[in-house]
Amino acid sequence: MRHFFCGVMLLASAPFSGVVFAAVPSQEQVVDLWQLFQEAELEDPRVLAGRARSEGGAWREREAFGQLLPQLSASSTLNRTAQDNDITRQIYNGERYALTLSQVIYDAQTWHNYRRYSELARQQEAEYAITQEEATLDLIERYFTALAAEDELALVSAELRATERNLARVNSLYERQLAMITDVLEISARVDSLKSREIEARNTVEVGREALSEMIGREITERLKRVGEQVVFLPPEYDREYWVQQAMTESPVLQARNRAVSAAQAALQQAAGGHKPKVSLSLSGQRSDIGYENSQAQITDTYVVSLGVQVPLYSGGSTRARVSAGASDLMVAEQEFEQARRQVVRETRSAFYDTQAGVSKISASRKAMASSAKAREAAERAFGFGVMNAVDVLNTIKEEYAARRAMLQSQYDFILSSLVLRRWSGSLVRDDVRKVNEWLVDVAPADRG
Repeated sequence: MRHFFCGVMLLASAPFSGVVFAAVPSQEQVVDLWQLFQEAELEDPRVLAGRARSEGGAWREREAFGQLLPQLSASSTLNRTAQDNDITRQIYNGERYALTLSQVIYDAQTWHNYRRYSELARQQEAEYAITQEEATLDLIERYFTALAAEDELALVSAELRATERNLARVNSLYERQLAMITDVLEISARVDSLKSREIEARNTVEVGREALSEMIGREITERLKRVGEQVVFLPPEYDREYWVQQAMTESPVLQARNRAVSAAQAALQQAAGGHKPKVSLSLSGQRSDIGYENSQAQITDTYVVSLGVQVPLYSGGSTRARVSAGASDLMVAEQEFEQARRQVVRETRSAFYDTQAGVSKISASRKAMASSAKAREAAERAFGFGVMNAVDVLNTIKEEYAARRAMLQSQYDFILSSLVLRRWSGSLVRDDVRKVNEWLVDVAPADRG
């Protein structure tokens, strides 16, 4: 049974001071994660190539299986013969028709060749599942990277506006000789720095959207839905070892490597089959009026049942070489499986720790954001009473926006860590994307530049 990793609760609370994001109606088109995911399933070249490889593996398996089934062939020969000797010269036509049915009774090489392609087909199915999971995570990561870039642009723009307002206030105070020139110069430098960061942030937004466009195959111009302001995330429902055991049985990475080991074993046995005899049965029927050396003869029907036995004696050492090479390939496959097993265990545990820590990080970030907002309000009041200078006020504003960045990023990190945990444990499914999408709402940055 699969359980989703966290729940969602929407709470009402006072808005964030200096709101950067607001739920506003817009005539612009809006797109969410689920819509892009459905498009990517049809357009992502990695997914399409993986599907084609999986289908090709199934057809190669069927081809190998066909070698174990009866083989039926028909042939015909039409001759026109001119025979010239000392007595006479003859010109005549000849016809021969044959139908042959053959069946492998014992052929170790053909049987293990089918087993090898069967295991390879299962391996490619698992690799297709890996490709789908990787593409899904890549899409989600790019989606939230694009959101983070828009967060940064909106926050930098809002901080720039706040700094410009403070610069105007300080300039007014300086004109009345109530502020120092150093405050004016330092705030002016901050304004210039923020303008530079804003330009960089706009470029990052474009780069983020280009990364999404690459996967979807079209330009992404719609506004992206965002994580709701008061979504509450919960830690994984089960303990670490549950997810590790889940990974050991369900991870497509391990399934693919395990199938590769089985395919290598079958290939080794196929090579060893070169030392074993082959037995086949053949049934044939022939009608012909062509005699010895194409001489004219009466129409004759011939029926033959044959049992063929072929015993290999010596092949110049090539069979033994193939067996040795197969043993080496099997060793490689086994070590790659062990490497994959260790990686899956490590990645699963790391994702579990990240997900657990993510809940605490989100909570701490929200508290830090609230505290920084109060500190900024207190600093503004102190500035009004003349007990704090403008630069110190700007420092509190900067810290407030930094706390906001950290809170938003902690949410994105938690979502990705949770999905990475499910990916490595082999339980990432389409419904997980849909559930993440349920956390997204039509919320747009107040400043879109």
